[in-house]
Amino acid sequence: MAHTVQTARAILREARGMLMEKSNVVATGIGYKIVNGRMTDQLCVVCSVDRKQAVQNIALKNRIPMELDGLPTDVFTTGPLTVFQDHKSRQRPAPGGVSIGHYAITAGTFGCVVMRDGRRHILSNNHVLANSNDAQIGDDILQPGPTDGGYRPDDVIARLADFIPIHYDGSDMGGDDGGDSGCVVANTAAGALNALSAMAGRSSRLKAVYEKQAAENLVDAAIALPVNDGDIKEEILEIGQISGVAEGALNMQVKKSGRTTGLTNGQIIQVDVTSRVNYGSGRTATFTDQLMAGNMSAGGDSGSAILNEDNAIVGLLFAGSSNSTIINRIQNVFELLNIGLP
Repeated sequence: MAHTVQTARAILREARGMLMEKSNVVATGIGYKIVNGRMTDQLCVVCSVDRKQAVQNIALKNRIPMELDGLPTDVFTTGPLTVFQDHKSRQRPAPGGVSIGHYAITAGTFGCVVMRDGRRHILSNNHVLANSNDAQIGDDILQPGPTDGGYRPDDVIARLADFIPIHYDGSDMGGDDGGDSGCVVANTAAGALNALSAMAGRSSRLKAVYEKQAAENLVDAAIALPVNDGDIKEEILEIGQISGVAEGALNMQVKKSGRTTGLTNGQIIQVDVTSRVNYGSGRTATFTDQLMAGNMSAGGDSGSAILNEDNAIVGLLFAGSSNSTIINRIQNVFELLNIGLP
């Protein structure tokens, strides 16, 4: 029997309740069957699922029948379906993926919650939380960021706790000949960080970390300590909980939740990337050991956590263009800032 849209609708009405009770099904509808990535002209009942699984791993009661009254079925992977939420609004508790920033910048993205010394911190970029080296430890961090309406004191969510200074091209991190303005600020910041770390017994570690970053930029990263721990949560908007840490690899499918473009998906197209990044005001910085994905971000998404399909974190977004996204490897971020997942 050749089915029409009308007969297909009648079959779906009868089967909808049964299909929606299956554990992985998030939607049902009428569409055309897709074979080998191409849409055919064969009508079918489409069952959208959170994620595809091998049939042998699915309990019998949760398996989707091959057909319903002679009408074929098809399975389409959508991922979890969620309402689109405002990434630029004030949120308490604030999740990853929302607008945040040092009081003197425009806005970037709250990447995720991390741990250091037994306390939860906000992870994002240096240029988001530490104003590209120009900030001082203890400076106010606003959520949302200033360009999204955040202002002091009402929207102060955290204070800058630590950052890895950025070494700008042409500057002398030794500091004897002056270099450019980035050099002076970076050395000042390093002094402040070493003073704080000495109190915690970590001065030798920070000196080694600082010298490593001075030799070659690996990360654009910073952390901020919440004023009230309850004002942040360990979820990322439209993604959920981070499941662990993974190594970024060629062709890996990745995703992020950011202040400007929200939830987007992409693919890692290059590894072992060396890139020169423009920081404005005539300053550029060269980064090594980076990942590159395709177009999955825009200005204001800086600081977003990059995750794989299993929600494991692989990187920290910090730069890009109209067709590419540059990502710090998360292993470098965690090592240099001495942080980990909660």
